[in-house]
Amino acid sequence: MTQTQQSQPKVKARLGANNYGKAEVNLMKVNRDSERHEIRELQVRVALIGDFAAAHEQGDNTDLLATDTVRNTIYGLAKEGFGSSPEEFGKELITHFVTTGPKVTGGFMEFTEYLWERIQVGGEGHNHAFVRQMPQRTGRVESEDGKTFKITSGLQNLYVLKTTESGWANYLLNERFTTLPETHERLMASFVTAKWEYNEDQVDYDDVWPRVYRQLQETFTDHYSPSLQRTLFLMGQAVLTRCPEMSRIWLQMPNKHHLQYNLERFGLDNNLEIFHVDPEPYGLMEAWVERA
Repeated sequence: MTQTQQSQPKVKARLGANNYGKAEVNLMKVNRDSERHEIRELQVRVALIGDFAAAHEQGDNTDLLATDTVRNTIYGLAKEGFGSSPEEFGKELITHFVTTGPKVTGGFMEFTEYLWERIQVGGEGHNHAFVRQMPQRTGRVESEDGKTFKITSGLQNLYVLKTTESGWANYLLNERFTTLPETHERLMASFVTAKWEYNEDQVDYDDVWPRVYRQLQETFTDHYSPSLQRTLFLMGQAVLTRCPEMSRIWLQMPNKHHLQYNLERFGLDNNLEIFHVDPEPYGLMEAWVERA
């Protein structure tokens, strides 16, 4: 360090918005109350909000909860609670930390739930053997006081595809860099990511999620799609119709391109049968669909 750097006064600074906690806490709970076991697997992040200025500005850790304590609490309260949805478990966690942390005033909990279904044996779900599914359930529980909560639920990695009833036409063609030809017949695929908010305080989150999951898939199938944007809107509208507890839903849908492969050079016809799956670049559509 040069003499100039040593003598240079520090810029005035103040602490802005901040939080701390524990992330990527991987938890599985097995309910063994009967011979037919139930399992839930979560990855959890808990972030605490409060008066933490002394720790940042003076290095004073007085009355701070250790992040190791946050991790242990997640497992401990999962044993004592977590009897219903991950969203309700998030409320339990934030309420606990506001109650026990002298400097904690609020916080948030985010989760990803990995979904498991029973292995089918002889047409029946096995009592204690499971297979993990592709989509994940997601959510965020926020509170400023540990008493009132804002809940956002969601899903990710829902991979959907249809082999017909999709096109892309009537767009701006008279543009210098436009080379894509119009089509009224194509394969359309997307990874759906969604999150939604509620207009009620008392919600059965475990009942809402499967309704959303099923409706997104059903609506994907039930119309000719002139664009991914149109399908996104119809899916959001259908979910709001089916779920009156929800105020709005956000959808992200990348266009997972499947390009018809040129087999003519080999003397073979390709009647929309053989495709090259192009990972990147891809079109990306995002929108909130809200009640009017």
